[in-house]
Amino acid sequence: MDVVQFLMYMSLCTICALSKPTEKKERVHHDPELSNKVHDDAQNFEYDHDAFLGAEEAKTFDQLTPEESKERLGKIVIKIDEDKDGYVTVEELRDWIKHAQKRWIYEDVERQWKGHDLNEDGLISWEEYRNATYGYILDDPDPDDGFNYKQMMLRDERRFKMADKDGNHVASKEEFTAFLHPEEFDYMKDIVVLETMEDIDKNGDGVIDLEEYIGDMYSHDGDSEEPEWVKTEREQFVEFRDKNRDGKMDKEETKDWILPSDYDHAEAEARHLVYESDQNKDGKLTREEIVDKYDLFVGSQATDFGEALVRHDEF
Repeated sequence: MDVVQFLMYMSLCTICALSKPTEKKERVHHDPELSNKVHDDAQNFEYDHDAFLGAEEAKTFDQLTPEESKERLGKIVIKIDEDKDGYVTVEELRDWIKHAQKRWIYEDVERQWKGHDLNEDGLISWEEYRNATYGYILDDPDPDDGFNYKQMMLRDERRFKMADKDGNHVASKEEFTAFLHPEEFDYMKDIVVLETMEDIDKNGDGVIDLEEYIGDMYSHDGDSEEPEWVKTEREQFVEFRDKNRDGKMDKEETKDWILPSDYDHAEAEARHLVYESDQNKDGKLTREEIVDKYDLFVGSQATDFGEALVRHDEF
């Protein structure tokens, strides 16, 4: 982590220390909803716009004329068609939607990239990351706050090596993204599970027992009675988390808990968009088919005005 990340980390530690013991710590990684709007195409296509572009980007199209929206959409289609065969498949559309929904991750990576690619060669070595992140700490091996920075650095180095998919000892931008946001990459999920287990497994036996599971979420802190949600979590551990009923969670059980196989909203939306736009029903979309149905994919002044009229009539 860089200086900004470190300060955020320490702030979070402070918040956790000061927070009420009844507040639950969230370990589970869920994909967020594609939009907070209702998905009802009979009323409007706002949900589809948010899903296809991301909520913030979708707003920018509402200020464009229909012609401008179509032109920008046409340029986006070229990006979506990854194999450049002139067609957009469900898989390509799904991948685009996932990318659009996680644009904040890529923006975060861009911000951090500038502070870590010290020699500006388009790659980041572990030495560059370590020096940019821990250099000032390494100069003081015995910090006043007593925090174990060396352990944190070793953990980061292990994750960095895992993210280095091609094993060439430097990180490309994609590999650096996997290092900073490992939960977003299939090949990094084992390290997410390992780090979680290390955090919770206080006795170091390689598994998580019931008291460690509860202790990660809740501290009695003198309370005589546990909140209801803690009692529910105890039941969840026994009934669902500990699948083989041996009283503890192993690596696979922990993975099922923190990285559940969620419903794929992006896949469902991609299939919906293809179904609604596929004029010749060949299961894939041309640029023309997408632009012809531009109001399903993106907004414009016309659609924004039309939705305003609907709201006015309802009023």
